[in-house]
Amino acid sequence: MRRLAALLLALLLAGCTGADRTGAGESAVYDAGTRKPAPALRGDLLDGGTYDLAAHRGEVVVVNFWASWCSPCRAEAAELAAVAAGPQKVSFVGVDIRDERDKARAFVADHHTGYPSLFDPAGRTVLGFTDVPPNTTPATLVVDRQGRIAAVFRKALTRQELSAVVDRIAAEP
Repeated sequence: MRRLAALLLALLLAGCTGADRTGAGESAVYDAGTRKPAPALRGDLLDGGTYDLAAHRGEVVVVNFWASWCSPCRAEAAELAAVAAGPQKVSFVGVDIRDERDKARAFVADHHTGYPSLFDPAGRTVLGFTDVPPNTTPATLVVDRQGRIAAVFRKALTRQELSAVVDRIAAEP
């Protein structure tokens, strides 16, 4: 298990370097009949409190894996915040990985994300996502109302890219 954890963390960190060997830049939107259940996602929030993805069943949820030291994460922050503040009826949660709390809080304050973020300095939450690993930073997943992974993006996103997918999944029954 430790070897698997180390391997997944190495792959995750490699994504922010721009190395394409880890699947960086790949995106997929899954047909409803082929979607896999999202794993448990719960933990302590960066600014206190806790989060549990299971409590958001029935909602479309956008999950963004990020870190303050990641340049593409900084580049996409305003794009994600714009979609989060938009008219879609979806929830957003960030997962701050491999980071320091003070630097992560400064990132959130500087980029006005407007949504909560789990604080996961060890990157353990990534380990549950075996079917669609968020093996780059940034990585964004869209979870449908039934709690299944509907889309995965292993790159920095624009608001247009994310909005189109979020709108499509939010329109599903």
